[in-house]
Amino acid sequence: MNRNRIAFQGELGANGHEACLAAYPDMEPVPCATFEEAFEAVRAGECRLGMIAVENSIAGRVADVHHLLPSSGLRIIGEHFKPIHFQLMANPGVRVDDLKSVASMPIAFAQCRGTIARLGLTREPVSDTALAARQLAERPDPTRAAIAPALAARLYGLNILLPDIEDTHNNTTRFLVMTADADAEAPAPGPGVKCVTSFVFRVRNLPAALYKALGGFATNGVNMTKLESYMENAAFTATFFYSEIDGRPGDEAVARAFEELQFFSERFEILGVYPAAPYRAQVG
Repeated sequence: MNRNRIAFQGELGANGHEACLAAYPDMEPVPCATFEEAFEAVRAGECRLGMIAVENSIAGRVADVHHLLPSSGLRIIGEHFKPIHFQLMANPGVRVDDLKSVASMPIAFAQCRGTIARLGLTREPVSDTALAARQLAERPDPTRAAIAPALAARLYGLNILLPDIEDTHNNTTRFLVMTADADAEAPAPGPGVKCVTSFVFRVRNLPAALYKALGGFATNGVNMTKLESYMENAAFTATFFYSEIDGRPGDEAVARAFEELQFFSERFEILGVYPAAPYRAQVG
């Protein structure tokens, strides 16, 4: 296993790249075209860790990630919250008034609607923000711009025409840090630091099974911070739930809640137990 590489989805210069540099500055970021490839890079031992984007405070959860987590064979050992700042960039010498279209990811368009509408730009969707920047550098066009992080402008020699064009400046993306090392431990939380437990489950086919399965968290005072459903194998009758709670399985209250959950579930799997990021306390 390569001990000094971390995989992320996207091109060099993407938000995932910036997240890797911020959280693990001593590791080599490895770009992957898809989330599946990022998971595989970690699973195959090409990278020690994966930095996986899972949700954004404006655009919601990142498509396709949650249904990949249970089958990835990886464990969650940490989380990282990254403030998102998008820059409108173009080839050197281009002015804002010259622009007619802009390229970026659809999720970036969703976070920069105001500026795009104000400038009257036609959207050109691509699979990655930094890819839009790289393609613009490779094929200069005075009528086109890209929306990408500042790192992409530096890497590909583009000029930032308008900085921080996201609609709201508390825009934040949450990443999960994942590993294939079964013996790897999440960093020990410091004094007063809470833990998060991520898990998936599928309830049994019983009346009010979900209500009964979740009742143990309420009666035991366990705070559930996330509960999301998604379909398994394209079957409308097989609904999985991804959930996160404050605490760890060793806590007495959590252990009792999990015991009740498993009684009403036909599948239950803990994906990771890890320290809550400091960002949670800042916004809590």
